[in-house]
Amino acid sequence: MIRLVFAFLATGLAWAQAPQANRLGAGPWDYTTYEKNTKIHVTAVARGLSHPWGIAFLPGGDMILTERPGRVRLIRKGALMAEPVKGIEALGKIDQLFDIALHPNFATNHYVYLTYIKPGTRPNGEKGYWASTALARGKLEGDALVDLKDVFVADAWEPLNGGDGSRVTFAPDGKLFFASSHRRNTEAPQSMASDVGKILRLNDDGTIPSDNPFVGRTGAKPEIYSLGHRTILGMTIKPGTSELWETENGPQGGDEVNVIKRGKNYGWPLVTYGRDYDGKRVSDRPWREEFESPELFWVPSITASGISFYNGDKFPAWKGNLFVGAMTMGRLPGTGHLQRIAFNENGEQRREMMLTDLHQRIRDVREAPDGFLYLLTDENDGAVLRIEPGK
Repeated sequence: MIRLVFAFLATGLAWAQAPQANRLGAGPWDYTTYEKNTKIHVTAVARGLSHPWGIAFLPGGDMILTERPGRVRLIRKGALMAEPVKGIEALGKIDQLFDIALHPNFATNHYVYLTYIKPGTRPNGEKGYWASTALARGKLEGDALVDLKDVFVADAWEPLNGGDGSRVTFAPDGKLFFASSHRRNTEAPQSMASDVGKILRLNDDGTIPSDNPFVGRTGAKPEIYSLGHRTILGMTIKPGTSELWETENGPQGGDEVNVIKRGKNYGWPLVTYGRDYDGKRVSDRPWREEFESPELFWVPSITASGISFYNGDKFPAWKGNLFVGAMTMGRLPGTGHLQRIAFNENGEQRREMMLTDLHQRIRDVREAPDGFLYLLTDENDGAVLRIEPGK
C-alpha cells in the first residue's frame, strides 16, 4: 500500500512539473547568459500567429512573415496588422507555407520570395495526395503581393506528406539557394534525377545558372547544388564569407548543421547518427569518407530549425556565434529552446541552451538590421520574440 501511494505521488509530481501546454507567459523575461555574463531582455513583439515559419525585415524597421497554414503577415511600427497580406491566393491551394526572403535589391524592385508545398494531380489521374516544393516571387506593394507566381517548381513530387520543409536564402553573388527536403522518400535523396533531398541553386528569376556543378551531366538535374539531405529547416550565409550553412533534421537523433560545398553529397540516408522512429539504426555506421560530415550534430535530436550567425554590435560577446532554434529535445513536448554555439579558429567550443523555461518550439531565429535577435515560436498561438540587451 505504501509503495502504491508513493508511486501515485511520484506520478502526480511528474505531471505537475511537466509543461501542460506550450503557452507563452505574459513576459517580459530577463536572463543572464554565460558569455561574459551577457544579460538579455526578451519581449513578445507580436502574438496570436498560427505556426509562424519565416520572417524578413523590411526597410524602415517593419517585418513580414509567413504562417504555415498559408498566410503572409505584416508587422508595421511594432504592431501586427489585423489582416493578412493580400495576393497569396494567386498561388492557388497551398498545402504548407514555409520561408520568406527579400531580394537583395528589394528597395528598388520590391521582390519577395516564398517557399511552399504545392499540391498537384497524380500523373495517372488517380485521386490522392501528390505535391512538390515550389518557389514563388511577387512584388510587395502596400499590404499586397502583386504578380505573385511560381518561378521554380522542384521535380520533387511525392504521394506522401511529411518530411517537409524548405528555406530560401541569397548568396553574395545574387544567386539563391532553395531547399527541397526528403519528402519521406528513402532513395531519391541519392538520385541525381530527382530534386528530393537537395539544395538547388537558381538565378533570381528561377532560371538555372550555367555554372552550377552538374550542368551538362547526363541524367543529372542541372539545378542541383548539393545532395543527400533530409529535412532542411534552416539556411544562412556566414557573414564575411560565401559559405552556406544549413540545419537538417535526423530521425531520432542525428540533427545536423552542415557547411554546404558545391556538388557534394551529405549522405542521407546512407549515413546518419540517428535511429529510425522504431528504434532501429538507419545506417550501419554514422560516416563514410565519400560523404561530407556534419559540422555539428545532436544526439538526442533537438529538431533543429532556423539558423543565424550573430554579426551585430548589440551583443559584443556573441560576435560570430551561431544560433539554432530547437523545437523538441529527445521527442519530448515542451522542450523547445534556443541554442548558442561559440567557435574558435579550430571549431566548436561550447553550446548554451537558452529560454528553456518558456517551453516554446523555436521555428526561426534571425538577426535584424537593428542588431537584435528575433525568434518565431511554432505554436497554435505563435509569437515573434525579440532579444535585446538587458540591464
